[in-house]
Amino acid sequence: MKFKVALIQSKVSMDKQKNIENAVDFIKLVSNEGADLAVFPEMFNCPYDTSYFREYGEEEGGYCFEKMREAAREAGIYVVAGSMPELDGDHVYNTSYVFDRKGEKIAKHRKMHLFDIDVKGGQYFKESDVLSPGNKVTVFNTEFCKIGLAICYDIRFPELSRLMVLEGAEVLVYPAAFNMTTGPAHWELTFRGRALDNQVYTIGVAPARDMESSYHSFGNSIIVSPWGKVVNKMDEKEGYLVEEIDLDYVKKVRNELPLIKHLRKDIYELSKL
Repeated sequence: MKFKVALIQSKVSMDKQKNIENAVDFIKLVSNEGADLAVFPEMFNCPYDTSYFREYGEEEGGYCFEKMREAAREAGIYVVAGSMPELDGDHVYNTSYVFDRKGEKIAKHRKMHLFDIDVKGGQYFKESDVLSPGNKVTVFNTEFCKIGLAICYDIRFPELSRLMVLEGAEVLVYPAAFNMTTGPAHWELTFRGRALDNQVYTIGVAPARDMESSYHSFGNSIIVSPWGKVVNKMDEKEGYLVEEIDLDYVKKVRNELPLIKHLRKDIYELSKL
């Protein structure tokens, strides 16, 4: 079985409504090119800066949620709405919503691992200054396969990707925003590693790079095969690509090199508890 996924590397401005309208336009565009699933970047409607998260945040069901839901329904495709700041009482979460072809919410992932780093000579950033962490593994169903969903820094923790795969995921999707320190060093390497470890397609979608913003995204949105090969990737500029996912290839790779079958569950296992 095959289906088409669109990686949408949108540019994020200070204008929240403009960001959302741009996303809606992209959904229409890629649906006309036969995409079954559209994936947006981390914080696609908000500058990636902790000082803006609460200001740009919404409760579930807010303006951005509704516009993306409506766009999915009108285009008749699945939409992984990147991530956006979600307000819930006193808490702010980095949250990704997934909508099906009818515009129904079928999944919600709150970023589990918060990006707190201080790299000497590189990037300093602390999401935990504003954000609260999520605590749930997210896998959703489509007519094609099960798809795992996590956000950016979550990919650094192989336990999470393995948990999604053990729940049946054959594709792992990560709205993300690696920076110009971590991106050149680890972006491709990490997506290839998780794909190879779990024999799945991995998809990473980042914002386009804007050197005038406070946060400089690496861009380079990417899709990697279950053999660990880069199927396609973008540069730093705004745009999109549409690629085919071949689920029969997942089965082929897993049959020829049965890593999942060879797990020593008599010695080790992962638990969500």
